[in-house]
Amino acid sequence: MPDATISQNRRARYDYLIEETVEAGIVLTGTEIKSIRAGHVSLAEAYARIDHGEAWLIGAHIAPYEQGNRNNHEPRRTRKLLLHRDEIAELVGKTSAKGFTLVPLRLYIRGGLAKLEIGLGKGKKVHDRRRTIAERDARRELEREQKARVRL
Repeated sequence: MPDATISQNRRARYDYLIEETVEAGIVLTGTEIKSIRAGHVSLAEAYARIDHGEAWLIGAHIAPYEQGNRNNHEPRRTRKLLLHRDEIAELVGKTSAKGFTLVPLRLYIRGGLAKLEIGLGKGKKVHDRRRTIAERDARRELEREQKARVRL
């Protein structure tokens, strides 16, 4: 069964050059996982950080569960990420290099558990973003021409 992608951070690949990706579990409460399964998640302003040997997801918005009671969760609370100690050590070494940061790319469900794909990214400059836009537009134009040829 394929992974059920719940949310993607579409701006991440536009704003950052992603060097590598890591899969992490997330520590959630009961109402959070219900809200995630309903698709009420935004990773747009989220980022990951490693503090004192633990990985944390900061700024992700998981909307309060609609059928929840007064024990519902805080939408933007900091959530712990589950990674192996050696993975955290490797990420600490790589993020200490100049310009690298941890960016959440995708939230999905695998085997009933919520997983987060984290990318090790380096911020793009303005000219890199323009090149990305130009390449995307050129690719679209090429696809249009190929589709037009097939119709003839």
